[in-house]
Amino acid sequence: MSRSRIPLALAVPAAIGLAFLILPLAGLLIRAPWSTLPERLTEPGILQALRLSLLTASLATVVCLILGVPLAWVLARTSFPGRRLVRALVTVPLVLPPVVGGVALLLVFGRRGLLGEWLDQTFGVSLPFTTAGVVVAEAFVAMPFLVIAVEGALRGADARFEEAAATLGATRWTAFRRVTLPLIAPGVAAGAVLCWARALGEFGATITFAGNFPGRTQTMPLAVYLALEQDVDAAIVLSLVLLAVSVGILAALRDKWVAA
Repeated sequence: MSRSRIPLALAVPAAIGLAFLILPLAGLLIRAPWSTLPERLTEPGILQALRLSLLTASLATVVCLILGVPLAWVLARTSFPGRRLVRALVTVPLVLPPVVGGVALLLVFGRRGLLGEWLDQTFGVSLPFTTAGVVVAEAFVAMPFLVIAVEGALRGADARFEEAAATLGATRWTAFRRVTLPLIAPGVAAGAVLCWARALGEFGATITFAGNFPGRTQTMPLAVYLALEQDVDAAIVLSLVLLAVSVGILAALRDKWVAA
């Protein structure tokens, strides 16, 4: 059958689906206040939200790298009872409504939470409604993206290189640091970028666990939400910034994700 001919029964719904995805983005671009865009991008509130978003998303990504890469290695390279259950639990934040994730974080890290009460009484540390709380919320929802990407890279890497390093006397840590990490570096980089993008766009868990305080917890998505009630043009400008970041991420990962 010729690939150039598309059945009408498939072409029509495909075109409608494409329009359904593209028209909202086109509307954003059409309604954007292009004439005042440079001035609006330099407004204190927008710059403040942008700086906070970049800071917290970057810190959340660092946290995810420190914790997620070892977790992915354990899931890919070891066998233990309940591994499938652990893998399922790791992916729960992908499908969990973000607001529910924020409530769960409050129940664990709140001042009366399972760990939060101990942190508050022992170290005087309270995470909710702080910048650190934003990092925790973003890391919670973004880490599965990193773990899945790194685990996939580990499963695709040739384990014989690690075995050869072991026969030469390298410990597992040395083999991981000197052999495994260089092999899976592209996968780690792709996972980190996806993780960072997800953290940058996080809304539900952040507003539930950290609140919406300008300069402290108000990230770009929260600023968009607030601006919709006060200044639609400002909300559009903030949305354009997030759209530009999303397009940049897709362009950077076209060989790692989109093409696949």
